[in-house]
Amino acid sequence: MATTPIDRTALRTAIAVLVGGVTVILDSTIVSVALHDLQADLGADVGTIQWVSTAYLLALGVVIPVVGWLQGRLGAKRLWMAALAVFLAGSVLCSLAWAPAALIGFRVLQGLGGGAMMPLMVTMVMQVATGPDRTRLMSTIALPAAVGPILGPVIGGLILGAGSWRWLFLVNVPLCLAGLVLAARMIPADAPARRTRLDIVGLALLSPGLVALLWGLSNVSGAGGFGRADVLAPMLGGAALLAAFVIWARHRRAAALVDLDVLRSRPTWAATALLFLSGAALYGAMIILPLYWQQLRGFDALGAGLLLMPQGAGSLLSRTIAVRMLERSSARAVALLGFGLVAAATVPFAFTGAHTPVWWLLVALFARGLGLGTVVIPLMTVAFVGLEQAQVPHASTVTRIAQQIGGSVGVALLAVVLASSARSTGSLAKAFDITFWWTVGFTGVAILLALALPGRPAAETPTTTAAERRSRPATAAAG
Repeated sequence: MATTPIDRTALRTAIAVLVGGVTVILDSTIVSVALHDLQADLGADVGTIQWVSTAYLLALGVVIPVVGWLQGRLGAKRLWMAALAVFLAGSVLCSLAWAPAALIGFRVLQGLGGGAMMPLMVTMVMQVATGPDRTRLMSTIALPAAVGPILGPVIGGLILGAGSWRWLFLVNVPLCLAGLVLAARMIPADAPARRTRLDIVGLALLSPGLVALLWGLSNVSGAGGFGRADVLAPMLGGAALLAAFVIWARHRRAAALVDLDVLRSRPTWAATALLFLSGAALYGAMIILPLYWQQLRGFDALGAGLLLMPQGAGSLLSRTIAVRMLERSSARAVALLGFGLVAAATVPFAFTGAHTPVWWLLVALFARGLGLGTVVIPLMTVAFVGLEQAQVPHASTVTRIAQQIGGSVGVALLAVVLASSARSTGSLAKAFDITFWWTVGFTGVAILLALALPGRPAAETPTTTAAERRSRPATAAAG
């Protein structure tokens, strides 16, 4: 049976947000390979320069919870273009930074713009696409999330090999400008803004709670691990604030900053939990894999980045494969296959040493990339199954927060496991083996949780609301 063409408006929206949005995810990891250069050029110590990455991630966390409210007040198109302009300004200013404090401050500006864009790019596509179009377009929107963290260090290494660290930020300029032009021309006009009241209490609980938790997790890699005061205090405080927000949101329901009623839907809560675990497996491994190539195998930063390219290639290739599979099978089956492939492809690293053939590990990385790319598409699609259009921004915020926290938990936990294993065993090779087994464990839990996803083929899953089904004949007629 021939595949029907994707709705023109939905396709144009997806292209516009993809061009602008790819820079945000790349910037979460592209700077990681430049910390040594930044330290030397700006005259900062390691602890200070680490905030170039940490400040960006914390800024992302600050703004994510308020995106739904901002969209209601400004409209999706205006908010997207404003956030992209802020990100562009932050990128230019970062390239001009003259001191560590200036660079860190400009990274915060970047993060504020990027934090608004992350959930918004999914929301915008989900609200204009219906039925099977959602699955196919999500493969496009999920692309940066799948390959950005993998390709970031590679692109960063190539840029540093050819020029100054300032080009790590200037490379965003043409993409952001193109994204603004495309957004102005291709994203449909906004609906009239709703004068909704901001949930001040919810904002005072959720944003600081999320930032405190992420800040505590970012400090885990230092000496002392989870026992340090600058880890325990913000983590416990953040967890308390998040717990208080849950209680408040359950009371406020649809009037809350983030409506947690979306988690009443089994597909939504299952996808959210799995996105948390996939974030842990992806970002955690993206810290451990470069360390393996550098510390145990003796490659430099550029070499380690290039050796991760097969994983990125696998993620890119999986996009088309995953869409075809999802059109013929269920989200549960595709996710089980993807997570199973990630687990199987990580196992070889748990048996490696300083002399394991590199070609064999590159094959495993390619297979791991296939699995990671395969997982993201069904999860990001099924997270919105059965939700009303007004609930989509809330579900998008919840899933993005889950990915953000999951990635931070994965990085923190695996860093502690690696350090403690190296101390207890006295062998770096053995420490890496143990750490990779933990990554396999994350994926094993995800395989069990994937059983909660819908078991019906995507074509039989009610991915549209009643209102969408009523509007479909008119949309088709309009053509």
